[in-house]
Amino acid sequence: MSLKIRLARGGAKKRAYYRIVVADSRSPRDGRFIERVGAYDPLKKKDDPSRVTLDTEKVQAWLKKGAQPTDRVLRFLDAAGLMKREARNNPHKAEPGTKAKERAAARAAASGEAPAEGAGEAA
Repeated sequence: MSLKIRLARGGAKKRAYYRIVVADSRSPRDGRFIERVGAYDPLKKKDDPSRVTLDTEKVQAWLKKGAQPTDRVLRFLDAAGLMKREARNNPHKAEPGTKAKERAAARAAASGEAPAEGAGEAA
């Protein structure tokens, strides 16, 4: 059985509130979980200490048992000093995709040809 430490959504529409839970990886996001180990309230200010609350002893115990945190929970654990999250680097993040490059090349070719054709017709 693969265990995950992940977020389970609660709260009303557009008023999200998340519980940090330990659950079987096969169970649904808001479904059955084994234990609640914290909470996350994204509506609070980023510097508010009660925005993320963790029961560090429970989290450490589950990590020793082999539970894997999701990326978002890993960020919280890194901020709490429980785990180390490696910085990611994506140098191609802002680069357009192949289709967008093809469209840009076609536009450039069309705009380069249009003045030449227009000048040829007028003469």
